[in-house]
Amino acid sequence: MRVFRLIPTLLALMLLSNAATAATAAEKLPALGADPTKTSTSGLSSGAFMALQYDVAFSASTIGVGVVAGGPYNCFGVNGGDIHTCMQGAPKGAASYAAAQGFANLRQIDSIDHLASQKIYMFSGTNDLVVKQSVMNAVWDFFRAAQVPDTSIQYVKQLPAGHAFISADFGNHCPTTESPFIDECAVDGANYDQPNAILSQIYGPLHPKSATLSSAPMAFDQREFASPLAHMADTGYVYIPSACKKGGTLKCAVHVVFHGCSQSADTDHVGDAVYGKLGYNAWADSNGIIVLYPQVNATTIINPNGCWDWFGYTGPFFQIKASPQLSAVRAMVMRLVKN
Repeated sequence: MRVFRLIPTLLALMLLSNAATAATAAEKLPALGADPTKTSTSGLSSGAFMALQYDVAFSASTIGVGVVAGGPYNCFGVNGGDIHTCMQGAPKGAASYAAAQGFANLRQIDSIDHLASQKIYMFSGTNDLVVKQSVMNAVWDFFRAAQVPDTSIQYVKQLPAGHAFISADFGNHCPTTESPFIDECAVDGANYDQPNAILSQIYGPLHPKSATLSSAPMAFDQREFASPLAHMADTGYVYIPSACKKGGTLKCAVHVVFHGCSQSADTDHVGDAVYGKLGYNAWADSNGIIVLYPQVNATTIINPNGCWDWFGYTGPFFQIKASPQLSAVRAMVMRLVKN
């Protein structure tokens, strides 16, 4: 009888232990005094749409964006809610620019005049059948309408990649479109290094990447930043080079990487593929860049594919500064730049 009486107590202790372990694993995102003038974003697929939405909404404090297989700002809204057009068709970049101008006039996003001074990286694989190159061409048209000079835009569209990030030393063979949606693709006998290409396009020439990282990715609690309306994961990840930590020697930049659909760390066969293996961290480590990896997990009804919101599942105004996901990520960035 004593054994049966002990079972509820043992279960309670196990639950408390699991909760304590989870709380320890996901720490509080630290204030690091990062440089508020050196924030940038990049992403794949829905993450590319999201990276562009953040870049446009907060253009006054964002210096550039890497768009890998995504589409133009507010594509869903300006194309009558037609997802197919925004992934397989030929959306109009000029219409997206006009929409951004309208939101800016209402002061729901920053003035889009800031876009003209940004550095832009774009990528579309020739074997990407998920988001076709015609959609990425509309991103080019959007930035041209925003008067970004051609010299400030790098558009890579010749590699035979699938729908994926491209890593120098991790992932599927090129071309592949399957989990973890990271490919290795050779150019002139060497693997193309997309994290290097993105960060150097935005920040300029980089120091060689670190052979050995000075730190490790850290799990942090996203719940203090995101309301339930954001439908974001409880846990996000951040890579903080040792020199960027509190009391470090550098005032570091912040780069936000948005994963694609079915690519969060919680997804089977993905895990740390994006936040630990893709390749951003090695370049960030030697160049004073904090890399933030916010997360959105799949949910059964609202978001079964674990996508960032570029089509309105958090509400019709998903593309403005006050939207649930954009405001949450912005709060994370502001924490990192806080002294």
